[in-house]
Amino acid sequence: MSAPLTVLVGIYSPFAAWNIPAAHVERLRREFPHHTVLHAETAAQSLALMPRADVAFMAELDAAHLAAAARLKWVHSPAAGVGGMLFPAMVQSPVLMTNSRGISAGTIAEHVIAVTLVLFRKLPLAFRSQAAREWAQNAVLAEPPIRTIAGAHALVIGLGSIGTASARLLAAFGARVTGIRRRPGHHAAPGASTTQPTPDTGVQHVAGPEALLTLLPEADIVVIAAPETRETRGLIGQKELACMRRDAVLVNVSRGKLVDEAALADALAAPEATRTIGGAALDVFEREPLPASSPLWSLPNVVITPHMAGFRPDHWDAVTDLFADNLRRFETGAQLRNVVDKGEGY
Repeated sequence: MSAPLTVLVGIYSPFAAWNIPAAHVERLRREFPHHTVLHAETAAQSLALMPRADVAFMAELDAAHLAAAARLKWVHSPAAGVGGMLFPAMVQSPVLMTNSRGISAGTIAEHVIAVTLVLFRKLPLAFRSQAAREWAQNAVLAEPPIRTIAGAHALVIGLGSIGTASARLLAAFGARVTGIRRRPGHHAAPGASTTQPTPDTGVQHVAGPEALLTLLPEADIVVIAAPETRETRGLIGQKELACMRRDAVLVNVSRGKLVDEAALADALAAPEATRTIGGAALDVFEREPLPASSPLWSLPNVVITPHMAGFRPDHWDAVTDLFADNLRRFETGAQLRNVVDKGEGY
C-alpha cells in the first residue's frame, strides 16, 4: 500500500449542477480509507486547506493556491478545459496535471446535432410563433428554406474527443465532414493518408489550422471543438466570419474566447443581403454568465444555451470514476490517464 496522501476535493461553482455532491466525496473516503480526503466548498476553504494537499481534485486553481501548496504533486480537473489553471507558475512547476477529457464527448456531440437541427429546421421561429399562438407555416417554409444535415458540409475545428464524437454523429446524419487539427497526421491510422475517409470517425479529410480560411467558405456547419490555447484564442473573428457562407451555422461548444463575440454579433445582425453567416448556436461565452447587455440575446438567428452541453445524468459518477482510477494509478506510480501537456495547453 502506498504512503497516505491528503487529497483536496474543491469543485464548487455558483451554479448548483457544477458542485460535486457530498455523496461523491464520501465515496472517495470509503474507497480510499488510507488517505485523508478533504472537501472545500469555497475558494477560501480550498486556499486554507491547500498547504496540506498532496493531490488536488479541483476545477479552479490559481496562483495563490499554487503558492500555498507546499506538498502538491498532482492536480486533476473534473473538466476537459484547463486553460484557466495554466498560468505561468503552474506551467513551469513540476506539478502533474490531468483532466477529464472524453467524459462529456458523447453528450456534447448530441448537443451539436440538436442545436444544428434547431437552426436548420428554423425552430426558433416556430417556437416564437407557438408562444404567440400563430400558425406560422408560410413563414417557416419561406426562403431561406429549411435544411437537412444530410448532404451538408460540416467543418469540425478540433478533433479531440469532443470534435471526433461530433464528427461521427454528423457523418451518421449524412454530412460530409472535414476536420481541422493542429497536427493533421495524428488523426489518421499509421500509414494512412489524411485525405482518405476514416471510417471510425466519418471524417473525410483532415487539414491543419493554416487551411481555415480556405475551408470556411465551403462549410454549411462549423463546429468549434478546439481547446483554448494561445493559438486558438480569437480563432473566429471578423476576417473568418467574412469568408463564411451566408447560410452557414456556427456552433461553439468549446470555449467562449475562441470567438470574437462582438464581431459575431455584428455579422449576425447584418441585413440579410449583406450577411456573411446565417446563424449561431453558442453554449460558451467570453464572460459567463453572458451579460444581459449582450446583443446576442435578442438576435433571432442565435440559439443560446447556458454552458450545459457537457452535462449528463451520471456526470458526477463518470467524473469520480475517472479520478478514482487515476488515484489508484498515482498510488502505484502507473501512467495516469489524460495527462495534460501544460506547455501546449491541453
